[in-house]
Order: sequence, then structure tokens, then C-alpha cells
Amino acid sequence: RPDRGLIGGLGLAPSGNMGRDGLALYEAVHGTADDLVEKNKGNPTALLMSGLMMLRHLDLKAEADKIEKAILDTLKERKYVTGDIGGRATNPEYTAEICRKILAA
Repeated sequence: RPDRGLIGGLGLAPSGNMGRDGLALYEAVHGTADDLVEKNKGNPTALLMSGLMMLRHLDLKAEADKIEKAILDTLKERKYVTGDIGGRATNPEYTAEICRKILAA
């Protein structure tokens, strides 16, 4: 698929827009993926990674690092990943696994 490129797909692409005076807006590149929401198939990684960018912008590096480790560990294990990156997990299953890792850290 053409949207998979080098990073795996738009579900993995975070974004941040920086303005003057420290103003910033962070969001997933792909938008809301409304067609996947009701099916629980959306990949929240881009939104989570955008949140990490925001936390670092706010000088909350330790918190961002902890969350990022949980995300990357979940992706590496591949047990709870969404269909767009080759898994079978739903969005809530994927997110719950990340939360478990954060709480266990």
C-alpha cells in the first residue's frame, strides 16, 4: 500500500506544529480515522507519539520516556498490535497493554 512507506503507515506518524512564543499543536498526521473508530481498529500510535512530543515540549521528559518505552516495547513484542501493522489487536487491547507496561514500570 502506498501509505505504508518507510515508517509503516500513517497510524505511526506523529506531528507537531510549532509557533511563536512556545505555542505548539500536536496531532496524528492521519486525522481521526472515523471509519475505524466504531470497529475499534484504529491505530492510536501516532496520537500517542504526538503526545510524547507535547510532553517533551512541556519539559516532562521523564514522563514521555516512560510512555515511549511502553509503546516501543508493545510494538516490539507484537502480541498486541493493530491490523494496519500486521497484528490482530483492537485499539482498546493495544492501549491497555501500553497502560499495563506504564503501571508496571
